Amino acid sequence: MTLETQLKLKTYYKMFINEHENIHPIEVLGELFQEEACKDLPNLSSIRFAQGEVYFHHKDYEAAIFKWENIINELEPWAKKNTADAYYQLGLLSTAEDLYCAITSDNLTLTTEVALQLFSLYIERGKLDLALSVIKKTIDANPDYPNVTEIARTFFEEQQDWNNAIELAVNEAIRTGSLEWFDMIISYVEKGVTRNHAPSYFSQAVHFLFSLDQRKFEQLISTLWDSYNNEEIYFTWIRELNHLLLSLDIHRDDNLSELSGLHKEAFFSFIDGRYFIKNLQDFIPNFLTNWLRLADKKNVVLSAAAVLSWNELFPASLSMSIVNEAEKLISITETDMDELEECLTLFDAITNWAQANDMGENNRVKWIVQQLVNFDTQHLLITGLSGSGKSTFVNTILGEDLQDSPTSSLVMFKDSEEEEITEITDREISSLSGFSDFQERMDRRRNALESIIEFKRPNAFLQENKIALLDTPGLKGNYNDSYEVLKNLQLADTVLFVLDANAAFTDKERSVLAKIQELAPDIPVHFLLSKMDTIANEQEAISVFDETRARIQSYIPDASVFAFSSQYENRQQLKDLQEFIHSIKNTRNMEDKRLAKLLFYIRATIASLMQKRVDVENQLIESVRWNEEMLQKLTGAINQLKDTENQKAKDIVQSYRAIKNTVAKDISETVPKMLQECSTFIKEDSNFSKVHIELNEVMNKKLEEYLDQTVLPKYYRLLQEWIDGCKEEFVQSQEFLNEIGESFNRMYGEERLVLDCDFKVIDDWHRDTDRMTSRFQLETVNILLRRTPSQFLLKSAGKLFGAISQNKAMLFNKYKAFVENEDYSEAISVVNQQFFQQFELFEKSLERDVTLFFKSPLQLLNHSAEEAQAGIQANQEMLTNMNTNPEMFRDPLTLFEVRLRQFEWMTVAGKGMQTVY
Repeated sequence: MTLETQLKLKTYYKMFINEHENIHPIEVLGELFQEEACKDLPNLSSIRFAQGEVYFHHKDYEAAIFKWENIINELEPWAKKNTADAYYQLGLLSTAEDLYCAITSDNLTLTTEVALQLFSLYIERGKLDLALSVIKKTIDANPDYPNVTEIARTFFEEQQDWNNAIELAVNEAIRTGSLEWFDMIISYVEKGVTRNHAPSYFSQAVHFLFSLDQRKFEQLISTLWDSYNNEEIYFTWIRELNHLLLSLDIHRDDNLSELSGLHKEAFFSFIDGRYFIKNLQDFIPNFLTNWLRLADKKNVVLSAAAVLSWNELFPASLSMSIVNEAEKLISITETDMDELEECLTLFDAITNWAQANDMGENNRVKWIVQQLVNFDTQHLLITGLSGSGKSTFVNTILGEDLQDSPTSSLVMFKDSEEEEITEITDREISSLSGFSDFQERMDRRRNALESIIEFKRPNAFLQENKIALLDTPGLKGNYNDSYEVLKNLQLADTVLFVLDANAAFTDKERSVLAKIQELAPDIPVHFLLSKMDTIANEQEAISVFDETRARIQSYIPDASVFAFSSQYENRQQLKDLQEFIHSIKNTRNMEDKRLAKLLFYIRATIASLMQKRVDVENQLIESVRWNEEMLQKLTGAINQLKDTENQKAKDIVQSYRAIKNTVAKDISETVPKMLQECSTFIKEDSNFSKVHIELNEVMNKKLEEYLDQTVLPKYYRLLQEWIDGCKEEFVQSQEFLNEIGESFNRMYGEERLVLDCDFKVIDDWHRDTDRMTSRFQLETVNILLRRTPSQFLLKSAGKLFGAISQNKAMLFNKYKAFVENEDYSEAISVVNQQFFQQFELFEKSLERDVTLFFKSPLQLLNHSAEEAQAGIQANQEMLTNMNTNPEMFRDPLTLFEVRLRQFEWMTVAGKGMQTVY
């Protein structure tokens, strides 16, 4: 045991008792102390140091401290450390801390031991920052000291100080090359505590690990990759990984299959439509370079195809040496990849992206793809010019007249246990209720070629021969017509072209055949010579057949020809036809050919979506223009309607007031005369002291009769005429609004604006006028009971002189003259006020009622204007967004095309087959 070990373990005292093992160390050291003390120059420090150790072990810490405080030789630093240990054991932590901190020494073991004691002390006292500082300094100074890094790791983990724990693991992994520390790094990554560290932080460790253990190297990269995936710094990780792998001497023979698989998975995620090209261009070339360098056997063709497809769309982005290597590898290497599954995955990615970005359901091409992956059924496309006898032939196979009128859509007839008829368009898939519904679709001409009809029903011939018939609309022979009818030609495995035996293989038919060979040069074409029963005799029929076959085979040497007649014995005809179909069925390399067709439809889908983007932009521009025009017209209609409303309200109020003024004028002219005529009620023998009261009652009664029986009926009649006039005005306004609504609806293309006014207003007016003119009751008007000077004198005189007979004649004359000459203007005013009082609210509400009449049309026009404005704004924002960020639409489709070309390199081109465009 070394001296430092003895000092560290406090077993220095054993040096003095080796030959006295049976005697207690205290006794041995005591005797030695006495012997040394008797010397002239005693050296007691070593013995005192040893005595302190013994006391310490027996927990006599005070005695130990006393001994160690008197050490003056080379053991003094250790004695100070031991003294601090004793105070630590006594629980005097502050004193112990001061002593530990005061120790200075060049002895690395001593300083490390002091640091570890301080570390424990700081933890016990809760001084975690100081504990952290001490342990980090200790690691820096003496990392190889036993258990130091383990103690530090445990402390960091307990405190969840993951930054320091990760730093320790990375540094120790690099320093020691120990795989255990690399495992520790992996465990931290798996816990997710390394995500905040930049990818470059681990590069040195990963680089170093490659030379130690490639399997562990793969494991660490895989774990880091998984931790950074879906994080903001994911692309930073990819760039760092690119740089790291390029710096390593990696070969495909290293069998880094896990790393190769990660590259495959990541590359497909990069080109699945989620990212913009500008985000990928700077790192994809290096990424593909590394993938090609390390790709295992399973992915070498895939990586080579990825290099070639990326280089096609982004020339010069990859080094020519890598491109040349990829071309070489793809030509000599076989792959066991599930090509169909990969192809369908790409198709699903494209259609899912299209659906997520409001680019339609694409049901038609989805249906076509489903048919192509059904390898148990051959697709026999039957076409020909209109009138060639195609429908008769189809009915013969199907066993009944399912085609009793010209076909307008592409129809696939399939064998099935149950009858089921389905119409497929890009927008929707709908079930047809039966044959009548199917026939209705066949009779339709508008947009018919946008549909595909799938007609399933039990059919022995189709089942036995494992075929499905694709019946096209009859061709007219011109270029555009042929293209529209034959645009789904790639769905076919074989084409059977129907010819009329009476005029076979005409220029029009050759023109159509040229179009078929242009669209699908790899699909074999065979011929059916129809209407053979119309030829006069058998010899001539044979001659026609031979001549037609010769012309056909001079044009298409491999074509077969079958003679058909609806008059032949049906069972024998079907047997012959079955043999013919077996002879022309295109079963060789069927799966490869179907795969090429799938790639064709994927390319067509990408092109279609590209065109849709252009169409969407054009539609948005047109929508903005249309909405602006509509908004202008709607705004004009709103202003016009408001003007009409204001003018109608003004006219109606004025016309009402004219009636009112007329009646008021009649009252003003009639009432004075009526009151004046009341003088006849004054007699010479009247009681002049009360005549004014009686006369006032008579006047009020006559007024009430006049107003109720004359004025009120007249006013009612005038109001009814006025209401009828208003109704005519309203009807004219309604007719005007109907014209406006019809005009707008023609522009909308639907019955969208129904500008119905509220004629209930008229009913309300009738009800109100009926109620208010049903009866009039006059409140007593003070006509002769007022305190005017003349009335006051008359009433006073009547009371004073009325009893004197000779004065009655004078009063009679005076009263009569007064009644006949009195100014009744005040009474007239009161009467008018009473009469028209109940009509005041009605008059005040006229403008409001006119507003209510026009309220609904105005609201509807305003709502339509708001919709037009919102449409302009929304479409303009979409246009701005599309023009500002064209990559949002263009880039995903471009990347889908990269992936498509990758598959084409791996499948069609790799097998020497012609790519279908």
